[in-house]
Amino acid sequence: MGHKSKPFFRIVRENKVLLLMLLPAVVYIIVFAYIPMGGLVLAFKNYRYADGIWGSPWVGLTNFRFLLISGKLWPITRNTILYNLAFIVVGMIFQIGFAIILSEISGKYFKKITQSSMFLPHFISWVVVAAIMYNIFNQRGVVNNILTSLGYDRINIYNEPGVWPYLLVAVKTWKGVGYGSVVYLAAITAIDQQLYEAADIDGANIWQKIVHITIPSLIPTIMIMLLLALGGIFRGDFGLFYQLIGNNAKLLPITDIIDTFVFRALMSSSDIGMSAAAGFFQSVVCFATISIANYLVKRVQPDYALY
Repeated sequence: MGHKSKPFFRIVRENKVLLLMLLPAVVYIIVFAYIPMGGLVLAFKNYRYADGIWGSPWVGLTNFRFLLISGKLWPITRNTILYNLAFIVVGMIFQIGFAIILSEISGKYFKKITQSSMFLPHFISWVVVAAIMYNIFNQRGVVNNILTSLGYDRINIYNEPGVWPYLLVAVKTWKGVGYGSVVYLAAITAIDQQLYEAADIDGANIWQKIVHITIPSLIPTIMIMLLLALGGIFRGDFGLFYQLIGNNAKLLPITDIIDTFVFRALMSSSDIGMSAAAGFFQSVVCFATISIANYLVKRVQPDYALY
C-alpha cells in the first residue's frame, strides 16, 4: 500500500509553534519584498503625484533613456561590478580567515571579547564611519599630523582618486568582517569532530587540519554565500559610497556607482520614473547574473546550487 500523506490542517496543527515562529519573517518578506514589486510599473510611467501610480500615463521605455543619454551607463555599471567583486572576494577571505582563527581560540573569555570587538563595526552607522574617516584623513587630520611631525608634506586624500578603491574595500571589509564570519563560524562548529581526532592520530598539525579538513568542509557554505552575494552584484552599498565620497566631483569618475548616480539625478530632476527604471534595470541584471551563476554551479556540483 502506498504511503498516505497527512491532511494539511493536521500538519499545521502539529507544527503550529514552528509556524508561528516563522510567521514574522513571512510577513516581513511579503510587506517589504513582494508588495513593493507593484511599484515596478513606475519604470514605464510618467509619474504624477495628482494621478497616483495607476493613473499616471504610460511612457514605455522612455524612462530608461536617461541612463543611455547620460553616457555614464557603462562607467557606473563597471564601477558597481568591480567594487562588489572586490568586496565579495576580499570580504570572504577575511571572514573565513577570522572564523577559522576564532574557532581555534581556546580561551573562553578572550574568544568572546574578540568576537564582540569584531562585531562592533557592523553596528556603526556609515555617517559615523565617514566622520571618523574625515577626521583621520583630512588636511588637519591624524594622518597629516603624523606626516608633518616626521618632516613630510601634508597630503589631501580627498583629491587623490587612485587611493579610494583600496580605501573603500578596506573600510567595507573592516565593517563587515565580524558579522560575515558568523555564518562560517557556525559551519565550522558543525564539522564532525571525529575528522580532527583522526587527523591528530595521524600526526597532522593545525595548518594541515585547516587545509585538509576545515576549508574543504566550508566549500558548500562558501558557494551558497557566493551565489547570494552575486545576486546583488549590480547593487552598490549606497551608504558607503555616498557618505564617504558625497558629491566630490574629483572622485566621482572612479567611485560613482549606479545607486549614487541615480540618487543625484533624482535630487536634481525629481523624476521618480527615472529612478524606478534604474532600479528595474538593476533587478533584471541581478536576476540574470544569479541565474547564470546558479546554472553553472549546478552543472558542476548540483548539491551546491541554490535551486
